[in-house]
Amino acid sequence: MRPPILFPLFAPLSSLPGVGPKIAQLLNRLIGAEVVDLLWHLPVGAVRRIWRDSLNGAVAGEVVAVTVTIEGHLPGASPRRPTRVRAMVGSTPLSLVYFNARGAWLEASLPEGGTRIVGGKLEQFQGEWQITHPDLVLTPDRAAEAQRPEVIYPLTAGLTSRLLARTVQAALAITPELPEWQDPTLLAREGWRGWRQALIAVHGPEGERDLSPHTPDRRRLAYDELLANQLALGLVREHNRRQAGRTIIGDGRLIERLASALPFALTGAQIRAIADIRADLSQPRRMLRLLQGDVGSGKTVVALHALLIAIEAGCQGALMAPTEILARQHAATLTRLLGDLPVRVVVLTGRDKGKAREALLAEIASGHANIIVGTHALIQESVSFQDLAVAVVDEQHRFGVAQRLALAQKGRGVDVLVMTATPIPRTLLMTSYGDLDASRLDEKPPGRTPIATRTVAADRLDEVVAGVARAVAGGAKVYWVCPLVEETDELDLAAAVERHSALSEALGAQGIRVALIHGRMKPTEKDAAMAAFQGSDADVLVATTVIEVGVDVPDASVMVIEHAERFGLAQLHQLRGRVGRGQAASSCLLVYSAPLSETARARLQTLRDSDDGFAIAEADLALRGAGEVLGTRQSGLPGFRVADPAAHGDLIAIARDEAALILNRDPDLTSPRAAALRVLLYLFERDAAARLLRAG
Repeated sequence: MRPPILFPLFAPLSSLPGVGPKIAQLLNRLIGAEVVDLLWHLPVGAVRRIWRDSLNGAVAGEVVAVTVTIEGHLPGASPRRPTRVRAMVGSTPLSLVYFNARGAWLEASLPEGGTRIVGGKLEQFQGEWQITHPDLVLTPDRAAEAQRPEVIYPLTAGLTSRLLARTVQAALAITPELPEWQDPTLLAREGWRGWRQALIAVHGPEGERDLSPHTPDRRRLAYDELLANQLALGLVREHNRRQAGRTIIGDGRLIERLASALPFALTGAQIRAIADIRADLSQPRRMLRLLQGDVGSGKTVVALHALLIAIEAGCQGALMAPTEILARQHAATLTRLLGDLPVRVVVLTGRDKGKAREALLAEIASGHANIIVGTHALIQESVSFQDLAVAVVDEQHRFGVAQRLALAQKGRGVDVLVMTATPIPRTLLMTSYGDLDASRLDEKPPGRTPIATRTVAADRLDEVVAGVARAVAGGAKVYWVCPLVEETDELDLAAAVERHSALSEALGAQGIRVALIHGRMKPTEKDAAMAAFQGSDADVLVATTVIEVGVDVPDASVMVIEHAERFGLAQLHQLRGRVGRGQAASSCLLVYSAPLSETARARLQTLRDSDDGFAIAEADLALRGAGEVLGTRQSGLPGFRVADPAAHGDLIAIARDEAALILNRDPDLTSPRAAALRVLLYLFERDAAARLLRAG
């Protein structure tokens, strides 16, 4: 139950004065539906007007506030001409210029003979001062408002900054004093004031300096959110630990045979990760471990060890992948690695129908199938396992937490290993995956060839096509990645379908075969295109980002990424990792359209300079922010409203230690401070974690 003290903050926005249905709808689209959403919508600017008693010495471009006497209204000669309101500042004339203004409204706002305070940007027109569309018109008794900085907020069409600022002030007026949840020693050390005072200060910046994420008030609010996050993760983690698990200990017979059959030696990082997993499986509590590794670091082999330990113990293992291509790729890789080991691998996807599907389901239910690889199809109600003990979820960020749990519920006390090929910066690992134990594959297997990365302007596309032709003539296979399936009015991007047609025409005369794959194709069509590229029937594969993860074609040694400036760093790194898997020297061409923004330029430079996925992930965080890097919407992870992991990294570690200390001393949050901490959890909508306290 949400504490009653928070009820005013979780009331609908329409409960605030001046917020009717239309404004509420606009605010809902911009920030959310409740009063609390306004509190987290932070300013991005503050305009301080120069208060002038006269216009002597004024400079064009100044943003001013002046007291004027209205002399008269001069409507435009035609609807396209502006209305000019003649006014005087002392003895100096000033015109107030309005386009498309209603005459009745103007006369009521600026009555002839009346005195008003007006504000806006001063301009010179035909030797006279004017302000076009003043952003401030006040009666003299409200002079104090004109001297305060005007706070600028992010907006949406139909909202003005002044209206939004006024609505935020209405929200602040009903914001209650909340019980202090922070440790007094920390507050004194950091010089932080109370939560409500900090919130009011953040929404009342005096200038640019007050907008920084590093001000004491902003850091105080960020730390509140980070502590709520770490407490929630700690509670989820403890709840998971309390769930009945099972001890899974293999006899080593399959692992030993695999070790002698593998054509390569495991890296030190792989050996450490396998040891972590073996230790987890041998405990009576459930494993919930994140295995993160850079492109090509060998996660599949580590996952196979976890699955084999389950099979040695007489149980089954499952591997869930986000796409059918990736599921079939995994099944093929596992089958190849297993060689002649007596392990039955099957694939279950949404494509399987009728008798073939029934036969697969029977194999899974009887236990004849040892490793079951599949897509979301694995969590359908009709799928039942004989005894699922270990579940591996690949590309965790593509699934919601609910899907991970649904797979775990297919067995008794299932141990879960989640994998990601997207290296996660350490700060985000703490804030978003803190409920998982983590293993990191930070070594690449021997034999991976370095990838030469170059940037090429889009106006040199003909040279790129000629280079592709030369590469294919030399025996290479080439990926060509486009961001969209078809042209749209909004984004002038090269479409995969059109690029496939253009390349087929340009290269076909030389006997070069071009295949196409994108997300809107039928599964059978995707498989056919992929098989052609993996085999000998296609030399170039034009693709959307459907090939971003997992697809393995060792002969592919050239990657062309069109409109590279449109991709995130981590995604570019993922795509680049599709080549360099064989013995041939590999290259990646980042084709960009000028002019580049500073961020895009920095992104492409980072990729040219580094092939370390973890370093790239840290750079991506600094350039784009946490929400973009994590893909929060897709992952089901809560986003941050106030905290910025890139700016508040030092606070994350403090919050993690503080949360651990709190839960160590008071795991059920029953101490005097606990009531305030529960309010904190509900304030930042970590309700699910708070409910776990009641569920036990």
